[in-house]
Amino acid sequence: MDWSAKQYLMFEDERTRPARDLLAAIPTQGPRRVVDLGCGPGNTTELLLRAYPKAEVIGIDSSPDMITHARTRLGGIGFAVADLTTWRPDPAAPVDIIYSNAVFQWIASHETILPRLVHLLPAGGSLAIQMPDNLEEPSHVAMRMAAQAGPWSHKLASAEGSHTPIAPAAAYYRMLKPHAARVDVWRTVYHHPLDGIEGIVAWFTGSRLRSYLGLLDPAEREAYLAAYRAALAPHYPVDAEGRVLLAFPRLFVVATR
Repeated sequence: MDWSAKQYLMFEDERTRPARDLLAAIPTQGPRRVVDLGCGPGNTTELLLRAYPKAEVIGIDSSPDMITHARTRLGGIGFAVADLTTWRPDPAAPVDIIYSNAVFQWIASHETILPRLVHLLPAGGSLAIQMPDNLEEPSHVAMRMAAQAGPWSHKLASAEGSHTPIAPAAAYYRMLKPHAARVDVWRTVYHHPLDGIEGIVAWFTGSRLRSYLGLLDPAEREAYLAAYRAALAPHYPVDAEGRVLLAFPRLFVVATR
């Protein structure tokens, strides 16, 4: 099930806020080339263009739909579809910043991939990543409950393995410190007001729910989403204005050579 840029961008402002926070923490000055690894529909690439107007900015994503949308949004920028687990820059065009917002929660083997990316950078270059850290939030526990509760449980058994558990902050510090002069790690919990339970469903239909819905036929999807809404309801009370507050923890790592 390919990503949908349109669905993802329903919450563009909210999804871009942590991307701005990550960008603000990068110490590398005057980069020649910046890569947006997992650029999505180009909203983060646009931030990089504004922050580094003199740099060559390149967007890489594994989703054809995301790259199509990014090219429409930002003409003239080099975008490409590529496997993010094996990507490496052209040796003739070294990269000073590798930036990756909300991507590595989908990619396993952090202990090998992240140090490899750091070593692709020159002295003073930075790897900057942000990952949702919400697998134990009610929003995600409810996905698993709904998956296990219906006749579709056998179909959805594989969905759990599609999201990499995020290690504690200290683990990323220890993982990257031998390879970098400086490692900055922090965790932030954002709180997003959304339009009721349907707002939560719409948010995650553009991200984590894809892993479940892509394995079901249309009728099963509707039944699964009904079960998901029922599992969410006790944890997200709707206020008098019809709003709920979605807590969304995220882990940030900036490693500089």
